[in-house]
Amino acid sequence: MAAAAATALVLIIVWSTFSRPLDRRGITSALFLAAAGLAVSLVLPDALDISMETIVAERVAEIALALLLFSDATRLDLPALRHHMSWPGRLLLIGLPLTMLLGIGVGVLVFPDMAIASVVLLATMLASTDAALGQKVVSDEKVPGRVRQALDVESGLNDGLAVPFFLVALSIANAELETGITSAVVASMAEQIGWGLVGGASAGILGGLLFRMGERRQWVGREWRQILPFAAALLSFVIADGLGGSGFIAAFVGGVVFGRLAGPARSTVSIFAEQAGEVFAAITWIGFGALALTRAIPHITWQVVLYAALSLTIVRMVPVAIALAGRGARLQTIAFIGWFGPRGLASLVFVLLAVEEGVPEGEVVLSTVVATVALSVLLHGLTSVPLVGVYHRWYTAHAAGHPAAGEARPTMIPRRRRQLASPTRSDTDPSEDVRP
Repeated sequence: MAAAAATALVLIIVWSTFSRPLDRRGITSALFLAAAGLAVSLVLPDALDISMETIVAERVAEIALALLLFSDATRLDLPALRHHMSWPGRLLLIGLPLTMLLGIGVGVLVFPDMAIASVVLLATMLASTDAALGQKVVSDEKVPGRVRQALDVESGLNDGLAVPFFLVALSIANAELETGITSAVVASMAEQIGWGLVGGASAGILGGLLFRMGERRQWVGREWRQILPFAAALLSFVIADGLGGSGFIAAFVGGVVFGRLAGPARSTVSIFAEQAGEVFAAITWIGFGALALTRAIPHITWQVVLYAALSLTIVRMVPVAIALAGRGARLQTIAFIGWFGPRGLASLVFVLLAVEEGVPEGEVVLSTVVATVALSVLLHGLTSVPLVGVYHRWYTAHAAGHPAAGEARPTMIPRRRRQLASPTRSDTDPSEDVRP
């Protein structure tokens, strides 16, 4: 275990050293660390000798996702967002269910011998998106604010919304469901969302009010300003998880509430929570390359590769096109949003839960999820820089001739993490809350 920890930390140090030039070329942390984990495991099999089934691996991935969701949500402008929910709302309420249904249909065709319950489980595990893998897209101001907001909010909420469907599919696959499917989905959704809202609101209100009071009276020590939201993020997850709700919904809701109550300082005080989430995510990606990929590679067949490719294209892009139909988005924008629906941490959390529970045809399901995530890490990372450039050139020309275009609609969005992490800025300067 000590050797595995040391190896992982060395890889993180190496990535940190070269992160800026690599990131400019579309080499994301996920791509670099997953590839490094795979390479180390092939050359030095004992260097990362830990088990995928351990609860620690599952918790690390969950905490990473929760911290990133919370920190991003703290910077959302809720009043402004209410007036700009058309695109993200349709992506969540129309696009997400359609993605699951189309994923099931494609799964039945690609895996004709697989039990339908396992196909449903596979589709739900790959329905959520992870904007962190295409960070360039949601942070680059060359991309219209409305498009960035749609992708950002969608990825922030669809993880939690997919949880009830995943849990019901997992119960069906393991023949543990004791009620009807519809009632089970509704009951699970009510529980996951309900307790998730309770956990997030409770931690967000407590942390936000205490932070605001402490700031006004100058009670909060400088070294603890970053610790308080970090603790609030974990508290939201712990409360919801303990009550049987979605910790991901709780983390996102907790971040929104905390940010609303914390006031102008919200953009800077969540930096530590975000950076801690990045560290946990880095560990997850190393483990993904060293453990999940090495385990899945022997079971990857042409059907697995085909489903992975279809999952990232047709299964994602067709529902996006349907969801945004008639909403003023041009074909180029629909294609751009449809392509940048990367699969990442949420899918890995789901697959770790499935491995722990055990499912029929588990190796095929595991291999397909791993292959899809790996393909997503590679393709969405490497295409982010060139496609942002191509889309920016089209948008600039289009907006010049069509100033009332749907993509050009003014949208209030938060400053992204990479703009906030500059060491030249003070973490006490309220002006940091300026939005593009």
